[in-house]
Amino acid sequence: MQRREALCGLAVVAGTVGALAVFNGVASAKEHHPHIHKAIEELREAKKELKEADHDFGGHREQALKACDFAIEQLEAALKHDKK
Repeated sequence: MQRREALCGLAVVAGTVGALAVFNGVASAKEHHPHIHKAIEELREAKKELKEADHDFGGHREQALKACDFAIEQLEAALKHDKK
C-alpha cells in the first residue's frame, strides 16, 4: 500500500511540476514533452535537497529518496519509448 500511495503522490507532484513549468514559461513549445523533462529536473533537485537536509523528515527521507529514484527512472523510460 505504501508503494501505491507513493506512486500516486509522485504522479501528482509530476503533474504539478509540469503545470508550474508551463505557467512560469519554462517549457518550450518545440521541446517534446516539456512537462516530463521539467518533472525529472525538479525531482533531481528535490532528491538533492532531501540528501543535504540536516534532518530525516520525520523518518520519511529514505522512502522519499527511493520514490524520487523510481519516478525519475519511470519518466526517463517513458521518454525513451516516445514515438516521436
